[in-house]
Amino acid sequence: MLKVIEFISNVAIPFVILIIVVYGLIERIKIFDCFLDGAKEGIGIVYAVFPTLVGLFVAIGALRSSGLLDFIINLISPVLKLVKFPTEIMPLALIRPISGSSSIAVASDIMKIYGVDSRIGLMAAVIMGSTETTLYTIAVYTSSVGIKNTRFILWASLVADFVGIVTSVFVCKIMY
Repeated sequence: MLKVIEFISNVAIPFVILIIVVYGLIERIKIFDCFLDGAKEGIGIVYAVFPTLVGLFVAIGALRSSGLLDFIINLISPVLKLVKFPTEIMPLALIRPISGSSSIAVASDIMKIYGVDSRIGLMAAVIMGSTETTLYTIAVYTSSVGIKNTRFILWASLVADFVGIVTSVFVCKIMY
């Protein structure tokens, strides 16, 4: 079974490209010209989104190196202990809506410290799978199409992340 899945994944992209080329030939579409137009549009999008990405990366770097995360966690830890929310995953819960790469680093650190099969490690894995890098996604997608007012998108997305994090912890406590 594993060999079949490996074969399918190896031929999937070449097969899709072949389908596109055959379709283009049948419909008499200038495939390479369409490709070039798409590449030009993609470069335009990268150019439009690049300042937003630089700003996000600088802000994330400053947040991680400033000690602000530790300060916030120490500030809210009495409340977290009261509701039996594990403080060990709070760095992940705080950084996940901001950055995917930073949250991967934080989740990896959690799994190195506590182990991948520990309750905390499993919670980190479930949080990674059930939440989104909200601020990054909103910034990239809205700036690429020129949307300026994102307040409802932001609040709805942050509520969804909060629900995803709390549900992940709750489910992991029940199942493990």
